[in-house]
Amino acid sequence: MQEIIEAIKQSVLKIKQSFDSPEYGYTELSNASGDLQLKQDVLSDMIITNELSKIGSIKAIISEEKENPQFLYDDAKYIVAYDPLDGSSLFDVNFAVGSIFAIYENTAEPNSLKAAIYSIYGPRTQLVVCINEPKLYEYDGKEFKFLKDLKLNEKGKLNATGGTQKDWSKAHKAMIDKIFSDGYRLRYSGAMVSDLHQILIKGGGLFSYPNTSEATLNDGKLGKLRALFEVFPFAYIYEKAGGFSSDGIKGSKGYESLLNLKFSTIHASTPCYLGSISEKAYLDEYL
Repeated sequence: MQEIIEAIKQSVLKIKQSFDSPEYGYTELSNASGDLQLKQDVLSDMIITNELSKIGSIKAIISEEKENPQFLYDDAKYIVAYDPLDGSSLFDVNFAVGSIFAIYENTAEPNSLKAAIYSIYGPRTQLVVCINEPKLYEYDGKEFKFLKDLKLNEKGKLNATGGTQKDWSKAHKAMIDKIFSDGYRLRYSGAMVSDLHQILIKGGGLFSYPNTSEATLNDGKLGKLRALFEVFPFAYIYEKAGGFSSDGIKGSKGYESLLNLKFSTIHASTPCYLGSISEKAYLDEYL
């Protein structure tokens, strides 16, 4: 596990260095989710692939930018799923972007998730590593230095919600209206890693990307964000930080954790709600 984390650190630093001579613009290719690939997406994916391929304990890697898993070592037990450059569509406007990693054991399912990691490339390069609890690190020019453990307050004050508003359900719109009337502040950039990082660092709030009428059906779920390498790792981090996660669909047992979901394809997507524990009450009332 420590070898994998060190390889991720090296990947993060090399991706950050690549921004000094960035590959701007789009390629003529689309990834497995149908998104047009930026040159920087492809470069970041290549950097991570090269670093992780050196680690003998990794059985396979799964990337947002690869249609199929890439198998590495047959007798290994870990599977690393990752989004090499989350928020890359904001690269041209110089917003903070990041990389997201999920480390699974033997099978790429949420109950096999052993660690979740993400980086954020802003004025400072930071890394959050979560095995038993999320820990914040910052690069000081020589190494990633530990700053603090991260914990969500019981109740937050920030609201980040995605999707085109005209395509929201009436229930979701009513919920967001209520959240704003309760004094929450809007903090939404369009980069999942940046928005969830802000809520986590500021102590709490609610991030949501709901079902929308414009979403495409993907493995039985309507949603945009990909489960294996975006939603599951952040659900793991938020729950370890004392928060909650849900797909916003109420079942017989109420609103279950996102980490109880299972999908048959590696690029499956899902709606998601992540936040402080008190914000779950909004789902109960409106959804």
